[in-house]
Amino acid sequence: MRKSMILAASLLFAVPAMAQEEGPPAAPPEPGLELLYRSVVTLGEAIQVGETPRGMRRIIPITGGTFEGPEMRGEILPMGWDWQLDRSDNCTDIVADYFLRTDDGVVINVVNTGTLCMPAAGEGPPQPVRTSPAFEAPLGEYDWLTRGGYIGTLGFDPSVAEPHVVITIYRAN
Repeated sequence: MRKSMILAASLLFAVPAMAQEEGPPAAPPEPGLELLYRSVVTLGEAIQVGETPRGMRRIIPITGGTFEGPEMRGEILPMGWDWQLDRSDNCTDIVADYFLRTDDGVVINVVNTGTLCMPAAGEGPPQPVRTSPAFEAPLGEYDWLTRGGYIGTLGFDPSVAEPHVVITIYRAN
């Protein structure tokens, strides 16, 4: 019995010492992206706020839309806005604040920020727009959204007739 206790104690001390001898711990794996959802967000007429000390400000009402992904789908509620600021460097800061309602009735707030930069004349196409969405979901089935890292893309769908933007959100894994 005493022998087995001594062996167990020596293993407890030997394992951490061996781990230290092996060098630094392995780096975590590089993150990947998986589709969370694709949304088509419909937009109202822009409201020009005017020139501010920071640049030209406008609000674009979010009037509705839909979203769908592997784990969630539903509608965009018609009660959000896209708060935009045109900067002097030919870029526009975007802060969109809107709400999703899942097909099972859960309301989730999304605040999605990004910057759209247009090239000067003759400098080629615009850079792809990437955004940083953050979610606030009620406790329950979708509260995992509040603990993740996400990246979004902005685009358009030529088959949609009304003013809109296509926002595709990816979860980092």
